[in-house]
Amino acid sequence: MAETTLAGVTVGEVMADLAALENPKVRAVNANHGDDHGVNLTQLRAVAKRLKAQPELARDLWQTGDTAARLLAILICRPKAFDRDDLDRMIREAGTPKVQDWLVNYVVKKNPHAEELRVAWFADPDAVVASAGWALTTERVAKSPEGLDLAGLLDLIEAEMKDAPGRLQWAMNHCLAQIGIEHAEYRARALAIGERLQVLKDYPTPPGCTSPFAPAWITEMVSRQHPIENTPPT
Repeated sequence: MAETTLAGVTVGEVMADLAALENPKVRAVNANHGDDHGVNLTQLRAVAKRLKAQPELARDLWQTGDTAARLLAILICRPKAFDRDDLDRMIREAGTPKVQDWLVNYVVKKNPHAEELRVAWFADPDAVVASAGWALTTERVAKSPEGLDLAGLLDLIEAEMKDAPGRLQWAMNHCLAQIGIEHAEYRARALAIGERLQVLKDYPTPPGCTSPFAPAWITEMVSRQHPIENTPPT
């Protein structure tokens, strides 16, 4: 890994900055969500704003394997600079949920290979990689559903979501909710699937937040009469 990077900033200097921002309380909270870093994300974004786009530095930070460094790398990279193989490798080594989520939403969705990767990842035997394919599919359900087999997606969700591993189950549930919210002709079936499977019904939801339980999520968002946000509720 090259130490010297664009604008004279080194990986070592950036890693020292991130280490100085480490907060044990933030790390403890993140650990509950499967993430292994202790940097406040607002502070991390401030570092990214100071560094601005630096694609070579981003690549070097990613190679450290450190979660905070990888999140920063995502913020300062140029999404269109990655080729298909780059992104396929990165999704497989992303590790933590937050890194995967940011990689999909901030990089892959803005990359010209997004649709090709969506198709490949959707059918991947690795459940974590497949969850990225489902996340990209959910984006299409909302923004460009033409050509998608929505009934077929519901068939897969009905057959496989109940026993799917954590991240894949979450991604499939998001797709189920998105179909029910955005496509009135499939809403009754989406609600019925959610009620029958009961996935995430008991998920702890803070006051004022929308439950990720698909029937509650669909009902709430439809009642607001505007499109759902492109990330799951918190």
